[in-house]
Amino acid sequence: MAVLVLTIDQRASRTGPDRVPEALAALAGVPALGGFERTAGDEVQGVLDDPATLPRAVEVLLRAQAWSIGIGVGEVSLPLPDHARAGTGAAYLHAREAVTAAKSSPWHLRVAGEPPAARQLESALWLWAAVLARRTTRGWEVADLVDEGLTYEQVGRRLGISQSAVSQRAQAAGIVEGRRARELVTHLAVGALGQDGTR
Repeated sequence: MAVLVLTIDQRASRTGPDRVPEALAALAGVPALGGFERTAGDEVQGVLDDPATLPRAVEVLLRAQAWSIGIGVGEVSLPLPDHARAGTGAAYLHAREAVTAAKSSPWHLRVAGEPPAARQLESALWLWAAVLARRTTRGWEVADLVDEGLTYEQVGRRLGISQSAVSQRAQAAGIVEGRRARELVTHLAVGALGQDGTR
């Protein structure tokens, strides 16, 4: 079974607080096979079988700016074990390779798997990370409300600002580009997993 294994490692964990509980809480709403869990120390792992869930998980992690993110694409042995650390298969090995490389890579994110699909997915994620990195707190505030389904007019009323001000914040935050990036990442994840996109 082809899946996406995410192995994430906290950056600067020796000098900062343990952020694993925070990450697990943020990832709790992302559907995963068996869920995300702490595997050892400051490391978290999760297995995704639905490509559409990848951008949801990655956005949470990029937003926190606290993680080295490794994504392994490939097969895993079934049935999955009760605990992620006991999993076996190529995807787990790729995730380990990726998270190690992520520590010294752009945006602290790497994808490992069969070429060229893994590289294409990684490239899209890097470009998306560049968009997200420019968002300010105000930009995220608008983005979160838009993601809830609010119009710019409704966002303006909620925040007590004009619709024009909302549009300016949305443009600065790259909300339109971010939405396109999510679609592209999902599409490339479908291809990396060898799925036909008809899920």
